[in-house]
Amino acid sequence: MVEEVNNDLTSFDALKVGDVVSGKVTKVEEKHALVDVGYKVDGILPISELSSLHVEKVTDLLNEGDEVTVKVTKLVDDELVLSKREVDADKAWGDLEQKFADKTTFSVEIADVVKGGLVVDLGVRGFIPASLVERHFVEDFSDYKGKPLDVKIVELDREKRKVILSHRAVLDEQADLKKKEETLNKIKAGDVIEGTVQRLTDFGAFVDIGGVDGLVHISQLAHHRVETPSEVVSEEGDVVKVKVLSVDRDNERISLSIKATQPGPWESARDKIHPGDVLEGTVKRLVPFGAFVELLPGVEGLVHISEISHSHIGTPNEVLSEGEEIKVKVLDVNFDDKRVSLSIKAIEEPKQKPAAQEPEPLQEDTTSGFSLGDMIGDQLKKI
Repeated sequence: MVEEVNNDLTSFDALKVGDVVSGKVTKVEEKHALVDVGYKVDGILPISELSSLHVEKVTDLLNEGDEVTVKVTKLVDDELVLSKREVDADKAWGDLEQKFADKTTFSVEIADVVKGGLVVDLGVRGFIPASLVERHFVEDFSDYKGKPLDVKIVELDREKRKVILSHRAVLDEQADLKKKEETLNKIKAGDVIEGTVQRLTDFGAFVDIGGVDGLVHISQLAHHRVETPSEVVSEEGDVVKVKVLSVDRDNERISLSIKATQPGPWESARDKIHPGDVLEGTVKRLVPFGAFVELLPGVEGLVHISEISHSHIGTPNEVLSEGEEIKVKVLDVNFDDKRVSLSIKAIEEPKQKPAAQEPEPLQEDTTSGFSLGDMIGDQLKKI
């Protein structure tokens, strides 16, 4: 942070190293300038402390009578050394750090062409490497001196006084915006296109479909239930086929689907499920009228309560539990309506009831002296 300029020095002792003061240039020499800052002697401003860039002559930047703001870097008896470069740098760093954080595009003037790139004066030395000047190869940069360029800060290190700029980053951003605009104008719901996975989130995957990212919600990743996007999309950079579900050009929002480009589970099931088949499945849901059993990912069939057991049951959970692996027999399939009728009892033998015992024949009572015929006869006589 720049220190407040000390313009109210009441004594020579009030001036100390680190103070930032204003003064007037009283003399300009080849390698330095003299500046009156209200001290008992004029301060020396060396040519090396004029600017962050190389300066050939002091007169390239200063003239007698100019007002300058400088920092005291040395103060010993009658020797006062000043720096304009440090004041400019202190002012510049805060602004540069903000521009870097905000990814701001700003204009600079090329101060010099050096081996490997271009140099600019930002209050500190800024450097544009040759590879970051244009999107194409440039053999000779001599025409760039004095030319304004829009740049972004791509690397910043205050401790090392390092500022790396890029004009190419601005050009890339402009190209991306143009590509994005073209994509938004031409894309429409129903289009099936390829895209590149940019990033994965808990709720889905963002896919670049031509300069603009669209969202594949987790519910649109696959026909079966997906817990995390990485189950379907392995990593960022994957190329995937997607279908455009909707386009909101004003808000630049595009909804995409991966599962809409793939055969549905019921289509795949046509060759795998037939009436009469005995299959293994997982009980997914129990309802009052039966149990839904998953036969294939995304394909469920119903075991009606009457087909669960040969014995009478009041509710399915008397016999079954969710998550249980069971065998079922396919009774009927309707792929158009996505319905499969299943049975458990059809593959189970009914439990045999114990045979009823025949009543023993009546035996005549010989001990009483009467036979059965006698007893019946006596009753008939009484009628």
